Amino acid sequence: MIDFINNIFESFISLGGPAIMFIIITLLSLGFGVKFSKSLESGIRMAIALTGMTAAISLLTEALGPALNAFVESTGVNLNITDLGWAPMAVITWGSVYTLYFALICIITNLVLLFFNKTQTLNVDLFNIWNISIIGLLIEYYAHNIIITSLFVILIYIFMLKNSDALKPSINYVLNYDKKNVTTTAHPSLLIAPFVLILDKIITRYLPFIDKYDFNAETLNRKIGFWGSKFAIGVYLGAFIGILGQQSVKEILTLGFTTGVVLELFAYIGGWFGPAIGPLSEKISKLMTSKFKDRKLFIGIDWPILAASAELWAVVNILAPLLLLIAMFLPGNNVLPLGGILMTVLVPALLLITKGKVIRMTVIGTILIPLFLWAATMISNYLTNTSKKIGEFPSGLSEKQMFSSVDSDPIEKMLGVLIGRAWDTMDLALVTFAIVSLVAYILLFTWYFKAMDKRNANG
Repeated sequence: MIDFINNIFESFISLGGPAIMFIIITLLSLGFGVKFSKSLESGIRMAIALTGMTAAISLLTEALGPALNAFVESTGVNLNITDLGWAPMAVITWGSVYTLYFALICIITNLVLLFFNKTQTLNVDLFNIWNISIIGLLIEYYAHNIIITSLFVILIYIFMLKNSDALKPSINYVLNYDKKNVTTTAHPSLLIAPFVLILDKIITRYLPFIDKYDFNAETLNRKIGFWGSKFAIGVYLGAFIGILGQQSVKEILTLGFTTGVVLELFAYIGGWFGPAIGPLSEKISKLMTSKFKDRKLFIGIDWPILAASAELWAVVNILAPLLLLIAMFLPGNNVLPLGGILMTVLVPALLLITKGKVIRMTVIGTILIPLFLWAATMISNYLTNTSKKIGEFPSGLSEKQMFSSVDSDPIEKMLGVLIGRAWDTMDLALVTFAIVSLVAYILLFTWYFKAMDKRNANG
């Protein structure tokens, strides 16, 4: 029976993110009373937006790859683990029966929290459950204990939903949404927000003067024209990486123009998400107002709702070369960042916590980048070995080549590996370290939610 259900579920998931969200948004809109034509339009808009964003990111990643590889070859930097982005992890997770189980307990957790009014977010971004699943699989890989694994997955998912609630006012501010808007994102990558908030508070206390020099992309455009535009910033990045890779003049210019047009596409495509969710948002607002006068339900979708922000892509472009440089010299890192070069798993949290302050975003992002590289190095053995076992080892890599992913939730991944190993070995020192780390993690989020409540209350 489990295999039968899992086969059905995998058939649904195999449709891909855009198709899944097309079905979910269409059916959810119909369920809330939106007219069929409008429901269908919303689903199609969402699917097109996701497809466009994925295509734009793929275009940029493919354009950067040869130059980065050439740079590594010319410098002799020893980074023997290749970052292939999020796709291999998604393949591993959706090829596991555990992902169906994780999806089920996460959905139940969401509904229970809504019923008891412990969250305002209904997460409909089912496709990205693989981000949670990979954390659970890491624990299960070492611990072989479904109870420990389940408890940690539920804890992470609760924090994810509560974090979505906490960041909603910041989303409204950054995207200029009115208070009636119910669109939010519960993407797991935003779990890095407490660490961003700590550094943001340190800057506020000890380095507040840096805000005097801050800017946003729109202001920069008005002051210096096209030199600060999105496409110009993209050209700078492409040319910089092309020069590092010792490319020809033609290749440097082509790379620069490619990154320039992709950056423009990011902002343009990011504006499609609002209209896609609009009819559903309106219906939910009316329903919640009539049924629960003191409650408001948010709809959690993927992070690209934030892609309309010029500041987000400005910092993405600043951090991309910094990620590469840090990877070259960071002790304990063996990963060459390719698939995750854009750091879109970090910048959305930077944007929301700092409310678009570019200098703060850049400083904090630079400080946090090592966490993502260390986590990618730590999980490389698991990803490489597991992909071989299930017959999904990426083509184009030699059999001895290791790969990984510079992706979201570095703290959660490292904590998952620590808990799994501690349970497996029962080494007293390791168990003690795991317990202390888990308690510290829970206390950090407890503080974070209180701090965000205070911040949101003060506007």
